[in-house]
Amino acid sequence: MTGTEQRSFPGTSLRYVALGDSQTEGVGDGDDTAGLRGYADRLAESLARHSPGVRYANLAVRGRLAGQVRTEQLAPALALRPDLATVVAGVNDLLRPRFDADGVAGHLEAMFAALTAQGARVATVTFPDVARITPIARPLSSRVTALNHRILRAADRHGVAVAETSGHPVVTDPRLWAADRLHAGPLGHERIAAALAHTLGLPGSDDSWTRPLPGPPAAVLAGWRGVAGEVRWVASFAGPWVGRRLRGRSSGDGRAAKRPQLLPVEAGD
Repeated sequence: MTGTEQRSFPGTSLRYVALGDSQTEGVGDGDDTAGLRGYADRLAESLARHSPGVRYANLAVRGRLAGQVRTEQLAPALALRPDLATVVAGVNDLLRPRFDADGVAGHLEAMFAALTAQGARVATVTFPDVARITPIARPLSSRVTALNHRILRAADRHGVAVAETSGHPVVTDPRLWAADRLHAGPLGHERIAAALAHTLGLPGSDDSWTRPLPGPPAAVLAGWRGVAGEVRWVASFAGPWVGRRLRGRSSGDGRAAKRPQLLPVEAGD
């Protein structure tokens, strides 16, 4: 942690604010009709088991670049005066043709600095090698490595807790991922929440999130492997994503944060 005085954690009236993009919004865990859950919701529910008065806001919006998260979400987050904040962004930047690792890390560090200076405890994650999930994305591996390195250095400078998910093979098990291979599925979001809880030292948390899932992921891999699987993925997910980029559109256009105010949370199971 920084030398700034920190609020108690966990506490009886904990305020948790999540900043980020689609992963933090919860895409891949539920849907827009029934509602999204996601790792931030799941972490808030875990917090509520130990802090019955916890209140939680989620400012994340899908499609946002790290700079947009900083511009659009940091000031509202600071206004909510969180005791705990999670800042997870940068994957959308990784996917853009002109990726600037230093620039992305700079935006993340600015958020780390502002939140910790106000007294919040801050947590973030490192990202898995996307090539182990989608072989066609192999050219992005070096970008992921570069960004993770900078996240760790920035986090160290500001006393930010880091769930280093990138170092564990289980994070690229296809059973943890949604069909688009870009977002965690329900089990993946559950693991991210558990990783953050463990990193933060939440009572009852442990390193079980790092352990492999039982049995081989044969059924999922069978649908992903080979030319047919790649063609289906490109047609269903990669193609529409590229199309939005060419039109200057984003999946988050016209969307607002799903939970912009601090609201009470019910304890999860």
